[in-house]
Amino acid sequence: MNDRDSRRTYSDTIAGYITRYEPAHERFGLRTSDGRLFTVHLGDSLSSQVVRNLGDPPRDTSGQSRDMLTEGRYVFVYGILYQFEGGERIEARSLIFPEERRGRYVFEHPDWWVQQAGEIADFYLRGHFPDGVYDWRNFRTRLTLHGTHVAETAGQDVRQETDTISRLVYGLATAYMLTGQERFLEAAESGTEYLREHMRVDDQREGIVYWYHGIDITPSGQRKVYASEFGDDFDAIPMYEQIYALAGPTQTYRITGDPRIMSDIDRSVALFQRYYRDDRLGGFFSHLDPITFDPRSDSLGPNRSRKNWNSVGDHAPAYLINAYLATGRRDFAELLEETADSITAHFPDEPDSPFVQERFHEDWAPDRTWGWQQDRAVVGHNLKIAWNLTRINSLVSKPEYARLAARIAEIMPAAGGDQDRGGWYDVVERRPDPETGGHRLVWHDRKAWWQQEQGILAYLILAGVTRDPEYRRLARESAAFYNAFFLDHDDGAVYFNVLANGIPYLVGTERLKGSHAMAGYHSLELCYLAATYTTLLVNSSPLTLHFKPQPGAFADRVLRVAPDLLPAGSVEIARVWIDDEAYEDFDPKQLTVQLPDSDRALRVRVELEPAQMPLRISTSTADTTLSVRVEGVIDDENLEKFRSNLATALASHPRRVEFDLCKVTEICQPAINELLFQRAKAGLDVDFVIIGNSLPEVTAALVATDAFVLDNSHTCR
Repeated sequence: MNDRDSRRTYSDTIAGYITRYEPAHERFGLRTSDGRLFTVHLGDSLSSQVVRNLGDPPRDTSGQSRDMLTEGRYVFVYGILYQFEGGERIEARSLIFPEERRGRYVFEHPDWWVQQAGEIADFYLRGHFPDGVYDWRNFRTRLTLHGTHVAETAGQDVRQETDTISRLVYGLATAYMLTGQERFLEAAESGTEYLREHMRVDDQREGIVYWYHGIDITPSGQRKVYASEFGDDFDAIPMYEQIYALAGPTQTYRITGDPRIMSDIDRSVALFQRYYRDDRLGGFFSHLDPITFDPRSDSLGPNRSRKNWNSVGDHAPAYLINAYLATGRRDFAELLEETADSITAHFPDEPDSPFVQERFHEDWAPDRTWGWQQDRAVVGHNLKIAWNLTRINSLVSKPEYARLAARIAEIMPAAGGDQDRGGWYDVVERRPDPETGGHRLVWHDRKAWWQQEQGILAYLILAGVTRDPEYRRLARESAAFYNAFFLDHDDGAVYFNVLANGIPYLVGTERLKGSHAMAGYHSLELCYLAATYTTLLVNSSPLTLHFKPQPGAFADRVLRVAPDLLPAGSVEIARVWIDDEAYEDFDPKQLTVQLPDSDRALRVRVELEPAQMPLRISTSTADTTLSVRVEGVIDDENLEKFRSNLATALASHPRRVEFDLCKVTEICQPAINELLFQRAKAGLDVDFVIIGNSLPEVTAALVATDAFVLDNSHTCR
């Protein structure tokens, strides 16, 4: 072999933690997620940036690149790799930092996911309703990369799929819960009404509701599409389509309490129980014959007498958890428990494979020959099981739930994750390759947006519930890859797929942002639950949610505001506002609000906080005065939270800042230094005032700096 035969040059991404920086040699060390070490060389053409959110301007840091190469900092390196006999050289061309500074990940800012949710929801509103009128007759399943409808030519693209509408309705309702923006709820309610009017079959005789696959809009009218016309499910009624038809209406019900929606949920569940349920061996069949509603009909072909992840497990995230959160009903809790029991009993496949089994015959024997799946694993389904078992375990605590969730979380990084570049792969062979020992990728090494969501949420909730730093590290790495590469800053929303190195893959249906598979559901679900887990469980910060119950909608006028299935007693209501007025009739521990009698819909804003929160910070503004109320301990562990909250509050440029420190029991010197730093940046015409008589040692420490005014006219309460 000559020298040329052993040479190879290509570009790629590497992600990891900086181990050292050697300015004299223009290089730094990098340790990947699985502990491998690389040396990265720098050059004159190096650029860098900090990850930015949707709606934010670029954050170019090229001039500070070398100063940012501090030990322990996580970074994505895109560069040229030269391989030659005897070695390899990596030359960086661009760096992407998910941390503003070491330990300060941008997506852990309290407003990050809320802002992202608003931007994504607005993208879909602009795309489907450019005139601002939420007339769902104008909705189309397919939406281009740029956020426009595909041209309707030669009778193409006239389809409105039920599930695509329902998923978008879910996303819009979720965006309202996070932002309180009325346009999102208006669109969600009109979309729910459209589903009920056009996609629903109300079988009064049988007492059930089922949903069309979709409708075609033509110049001469509408054509109902009864059975599925999607490839894997053609001419059948797949359960996952019926399940996801409930996703949007159920999330809307959480906000409004519309009793018609609950009737649809109950009678759809009656359909599941009567026709899809296997009363003999448990679980739910995946498909029904559209004529006889028989899951064992020969007409179903390869879908005859089958069960799968979607028919058994997808109840929980799609509608069932949200239905339980809104009602607290025991029958919903029992169905969640049954779902989790079926998963833990039948899905694990060790020692044959580290991945769960996803498809089954009627007797729960694994089906390893079905269609495209064969004996293959969908990485995101494994992560989704870990996430949802952890949620359900907070409602019905069983050791097998926690054990399987932990086992999946332990296995997945090496089996289904990209530990060189970050992110999660798509479909892999369930059994390891005998030559390499790894699990071969089936069709490609691309990474789908929805599977990144499952990884982020699985490790976030595990980090919050267990406080295990390893889970938090993996959650951060997953969120870093997603926010660095999936956000489309040119056209809006998120990409369907990226290549292994993070570059968007824009070919075929994967170029679209609206399709049979994509409709704003997973991206907005991620925003909502990432905000919930990050603030309430991981960072011990408050979370604000919005509701708008209809008059007399909820039983006994009780609004349930639990954000998700979280450990019992971990979250409380801190404050409630109704129509922007403070409201006191709520049960903080039961997470319920006793609504007043009203003949109109009420705007309810709820601030939730961790029950055990060592540091509480709240702010309010009146004219040019900023009031900052701090309670608890400002020590080294809570310093970053104190700094970030203070910086955000001061961004409004007040002329007077009043600090209520009555309930501060301890303040560390770096926190005092932060106050001094911000005081100096604010300018001489801004007053920093300590109001009330806080602990003498706290007041003395601040007054001693000669940078604060002490206002004794206020007293602590």
